[in-house]
Amino acid sequence: MSLRKTPLMLAGLLALSVSYAQNTGMSRDQKQAEEDRIEQTAKADKEACKSMSGNAKDVCEAEAKAKEKVAKAELDARFSGSERDRAKVADIKAEAEYEVAKERCEDQEGDAQRNCKQQAKERERAARGEAGKAPKY
Repeated sequence: MSLRKTPLMLAGLLALSVSYAQNTGMSRDQKQAEEDRIEQTAKADKEACKSMSGNAKDVCEAEAKAKEKVAKAELDARFSGSERDRAKVADIKAEAEYEVAKERCEDQEGDAQRNCKQQAKERERAARGEAGKAPKY
């Protein structure tokens, strides 16, 4: 390798690493701190559900779990800066909203419950379609 190419390669690597740092906008330590914060919030949210009973408790737990999954996916997308991770956030949001909606339908009975769950599934499919992902069904 000639000495002329070495500075160009180093400049290219430096530009790539600077570009990567600008895309993520956070260090690994910052990401870990944010993960810890998300987990603490999730723990507090789940703890708040313990005072509830019946389906209200189930809905509360589903909301807490959904909120945590979405927050972690958003953090991963912010950290990586990749389009794939951003698309994954939309998919996880659709799934999380479906899980919560499905749990809320448990308050109803018979045909009303079946219709409620069917509508929730249709909303999830539409959201996944908007995200460019086919449903997992």
